[in-house]
Order: sequence, then C-alpha cells, then structure tokens
Amino acid sequence: MWQKIEAAPADSILGLTEAFRNDPNPQKVNLGVGVYKDEAGKTPILDCVKAAEKVLLERESTKSYLPISGDPLYAAEVQKLLFGENGEVIASGRAATAHAPGGTGALRVGGDLLKKFYPNAKVWISKPTWANHKGVFQTAGFALAEYAYYNPATRAVDFEAMVKSLESIPAGDVVLLHACCHNPSGVDLSNDQWRKVAAIGKAKGWIPFLDFAYQGFGEGLAEDRFGIEVFAATGVDFFVASSFSKNFGLYNERTGALTIVSPTKAEAAVAMSHLKTTIRVIYSNPPAHGGLVVATILSTPALRAQWLEELSAMRNRIKAMRVALVEGLADRKVKGDFSSIISQRGMFSFSGLSDEVVQWLRTNKAIYVVAGGRINLAGLTQANIGYVCDAIAEAMNK
Repeated sequence: MWQKIEAAPADSILGLTEAFRNDPNPQKVNLGVGVYKDEAGKTPILDCVKAAEKVLLERESTKSYLPISGDPLYAAEVQKLLFGENGEVIASGRAATAHAPGGTGALRVGGDLLKKFYPNAKVWISKPTWANHKGVFQTAGFALAEYAYYNPATRAVDFEAMVKSLESIPAGDVVLLHACCHNPSGVDLSNDQWRKVAAIGKAKGWIPFLDFAYQGFGEGLAEDRFGIEVFAATGVDFFVASSFSKNFGLYNERTGALTIVSPTKAEAAVAMSHLKTTIRVIYSNPPAHGGLVVATILSTPALRAQWLEELSAMRNRIKAMRVALVEGLADRKVKGDFSSIISQRGMFSFSGLSDEVVQWLRTNKAIYVVAGGRINLAGLTQANIGYVCDAIAEAMNK
C-alpha cells in the first residue's frame, strides 16, 4: 500500500537528534532537542523519582486500569501546583483535571474537546511557537492563525503588537499561550503584561489555552504560574496543559495533565463529563507509572522537599550556562549583542544565530542547533562551552 506514497518528512527537531546520533565526530554537541542535560551531558533520573519508584514497587498490588481521568491523588496534586495549596480554584472546586499522556497528549485532548463544541473556531498561536503546536491543532481539525509575540530586532516581546493582535480575536476562538519559558524564544511576559492579556481575554471572550510545559524552570513554581493565577482570577473558562517531562525528568513516562477551569463547580463537573468522553475514544485510560510517581513525590513531604532541591539545581544550572555562553562570546569578541540570552527564561533561547551560521556549525563543528537559531541551553556543559563559543566565534567572525 506504500509503493506510490512518498515518505513523510522527518520531524524538524527529532530528525536533528537522529542526525546527531549518527554523527561520528567525538566533539559533537546537541543543542537542539528540548531535553535537560546535567553537567555530564546526561539526562538524569531524579533521586526523588528513584525513591518514589521504590515506594511504588513495594506497595503496588495491581496493574488494573486507572480511571479514565487518572488517579484522583494525582489530579489533586496537579491542581496544587497550578493554583497553590490554598488556591481559590481548589477551594471552590471549579477545576477538572485529567491525567494525559504527556503535555502533547493534554494539548490534543483539549483540542478534540474544544472542536466538539466550537467547530468553527480558529486556534491562535504565538509567532513563533513550538513547531508541534501547529500539527496538534491542525490534526484536531482547527484552522490556525498567529498573533504577534516576538520582536527579533529587540529580542523581546513585542507587547504593543501582541495586544493589537489579541484585541482583534473574536469571541469563541482559542488563544494558545505559553505559561512560562516560551518555546522557542525564551522570552516571557512580565506580570503586568499577563494582567493585561487576561483582561483582554475576558473582555473579548476568546478561550485561553495555556501550555505549561516548564513549571519551575523559569523562576520557581509559584512565580512561573502567575499567568494561570491571573486568568483564574478573571472567572473565565480556560484550559491548562501540564507536562512533567522536564521538571520531574519523566520524559519517557509521558506524564501530563489537562485541567479545565470553569466559573463554577457545577460547570466543572459538566466539563469533566465531556473530558472523560473525549479521552475514552482516544486512549481510554492513562498510563499509570509516571502519574503515580508524581503523586507520590508531591504528597510525601520529604520527597517533595527533595524534588524542590533537584528542580532548583536544574534551573540554576541552566541559568549558569546562559551567563557562561554570553560571557564566552564576549571574551571572544563575537560580533553582536547576546546579552538578551541572560534575561530569557527556561531551557531555550533565540540566540540570534542565522540559518547560515547554524548550518556551518553543524557541517564543520558537529554542533546541532534548530533552524532559526533556537538553542537548548541545557545542552551546554562546562566541558563543551569553550568548544561551542570558539565555534560560534569562528563562524561569525570569518
């Protein structure tokens, strides 16, 4: 059946990783795929995860299905991360949370659910955005549009243009927002800007959908959820897709969640009923292990404290690599101002490297960067930072 069908193109990021694996150069560096690396260049299993898995192994008594929406303790702990231990949304019971297979699964479930009730809506994505956002929502059947976000000249949010875009979006359309650590730019909204965006959303009546893949990788758990909190305070309906790949290191466990926030508890119950119906025909029940690991860690004080320490260490290492890259390029007198890299947040940065430089780095130095110059700062280590800075200097100063 495939003889007359052309092969699909490789994923722009995962395809880069495949090329990296096949590269024989011993000095090769992968700054493309969005996976955290430690100082040894490895993606570690967190100590708190290992401890939680030991607990689960000892007490596990069945491999029976989880409920359609997942383990109730997991949902409760996810909501505490989103709204705080004593958050009003939790107290009022106006959120419905389901365990999803990763952040991508949460986005797709949310897309399918929204398509059911808003069949003519458009999904608005930031310009630029994570490449897979387009595929997820197009495959769910939505037409896409873009709102202004990043200004490459200033390497900052073009907030005036963003406001103009958001004010033009009609009621009933869906606006996809990065809750923190914007991928791919690393440029986030300020708290005042979040307040303005939430006010526009409430006034215009579009549906906010916040992608929250990096909580704790920006400034901290509470700081990074500010956008969630301001939308919750408006009382509007909105969606949140959480991922625990990065902040718990549970990449291959595909652990995420979809949370629907409603104005009332009764409306949240209706939302949950349709959320379950949507999940049932896609994957029926979520995978158990990753969610049970997260629930065990977050509900056990000692493990939660250990997780917070490990999360802080990952966040601080990424920040240190940002500073090291900027200082390394300055020391080598590389043309251009790279100081904005320090003020960006999370794993990613729009480095300012041209596609020509990106290709040169790959061809000549086996340094792999996504087209457009997006760098994963977590791919840098003390061992390779000098090599990377030397290579960029050679590419840009030649």
